[in-house]
Amino acid sequence: MRELRIRVLAGVFAVAGVLSWAGARLWSSLGTLPSVPLAAPIVLALIAAVLLATALSLRSRLRAQRERRPGAKGVDPLMAARAVVFGQASALVAALVAGMYGGAGVFLLESLDIPARRDQAIYAGFSVVAGIAVIAAAIFLERVCKLPEDDENGGPGAASTA
Repeated sequence: MRELRIRVLAGVFAVAGVLSWAGARLWSSLGTLPSVPLAAPIVLALIAAVLLATALSLRSRLRAQRERRPGAKGVDPLMAARAVVFGQASALVAALVAGMYGGAGVFLLESLDIPARRDQAIYAGFSVVAGIAVIAAAIFLERVCKLPEDDENGGPGAASTA
């Protein structure tokens, strides 16, 4: 399984942001701009919390397993792989969504004197912050599930994720 590339996530964020900003300008010139939902940052924050809780749980279980503590619950490799895939997918979607709301938020900065647009800009800003939190939690989860290098076989021991 390939690791998340921050450059790819930044590229998705930037492209989505530019397209969203251009779309918001076009949409605003044709009529009313769609609103940024209040639920957007809340949902992204919940996903970040789930990813972080999963990473912390797996990290403590892996540490207990490495230290050979009595009664330590092992980590099923398939479950760890599923968690990493969920984290990677969440990070990609969060980069896209945060870019979209970031572009809309940049457009909304032009009209902060209007209370409704100011609120929308705030929701968009919180969505970007929550999207970055999802990405950070996904990268942390991926690092937690990374296998140590294989030194026993004498090979190059390229590390891979579980």
